[in-house]
Amino acid sequence: MLDKKTLFSAVQPSGVPTIGNYVGAINNFVKLQDDYNCIYSIADLHCLTVRQNPAELRQATLGLLALYIACGIDPEKCIMFVQSHVHEHAELTWVLNTITYPGELNRMTQFKDKSRSHADNVNMGLMDYPVLMASDILLYGTSVVPVGADQKQHIELTRDLAIRFNSRYSDTFIVPEGIIPKYGAKIMSLADPTKKMSKSDENLNAFISLYDDTDTIIRKFKRAVTDSDTKIYFDPENKAGISNLLTIYSVFAGVSIDEAVRQFEGKGYGDFKIKVGEAVAEGLKPITEKRLELMKNKDYLNKVMIDGAEKASRIARKTLSKVYRKVGLYRAE
Repeated sequence: MLDKKTLFSAVQPSGVPTIGNYVGAINNFVKLQDDYNCIYSIADLHCLTVRQNPAELRQATLGLLALYIACGIDPEKCIMFVQSHVHEHAELTWVLNTITYPGELNRMTQFKDKSRSHADNVNMGLMDYPVLMASDILLYGTSVVPVGADQKQHIELTRDLAIRFNSRYSDTFIVPEGIIPKYGAKIMSLADPTKKMSKSDENLNAFISLYDDTDTIIRKFKRAVTDSDTKIYFDPENKAGISNLLTIYSVFAGVSIDEAVRQFEGKGYGDFKIKVGEAVAEGLKPITEKRLELMKNKDYLNKVMIDGAEKASRIARKTLSKVYRKVGLYRAE
């Protein structure tokens, strides 16, 4: 256990997780927990960069923890905690802000995108998001951070800040590596298979929520965009819709894409889309049942949160104490 590298990842409890989030992130977390010392955070502070309904945010935080456990993330193997429960995240952010340059944050693609989509609420938290993310990672001696393409800039900034702090104040932080996990696949929108599936899509038929019931899942797959051809084969460039459905089927049916193509040879698109929906519904069924069961046991979920925060705080406290000493803050003893 001790010779394993530390892996950190955080997910915001905003919106409803999709099968894309499950395949690309949450399911990977389950596999990675045996290979690394895993620390998984529910990033509720990050959510505040856009306006939230307070009651819904609290419920979503509890719901995401339940979903993690239902998907197979083991609180006995991993540290699982809510970001706002560990105050060192906010404190380290202030210190890192003092070595971060405005131009670095202004160049962030995600800041530019969110500023356009939330033009009525362009706040400093939105700009400072990557520094808080750097604090999340650096507090725990993280070596590895699983990332998607949209987070690469943030990892680069985290590395830059770690190197800059180490250069200015002596070695303090491990410089983390961003990795694309070897497990999983990229799931595209059902309405526009040239775009990644997103929980924030305004078209509810574009994504499958992990909270959708069987009838809803089947209905959405029936409406999935395909093409005017009649053949089922894997060609992401020329048959994006069919290729996306084959990818989804292969993941949830537990077969290779080649095997999926063989299974549907000579079949029509209508039957194919229904079979994909059935495979997804069947795959999500045990997760849904476990999640609903966990949501009825709030005492257990609260205990997982408290225990996780205590474990995370022990690590974070040591890191922050070292940082405060390095920058010259006096501590009375």
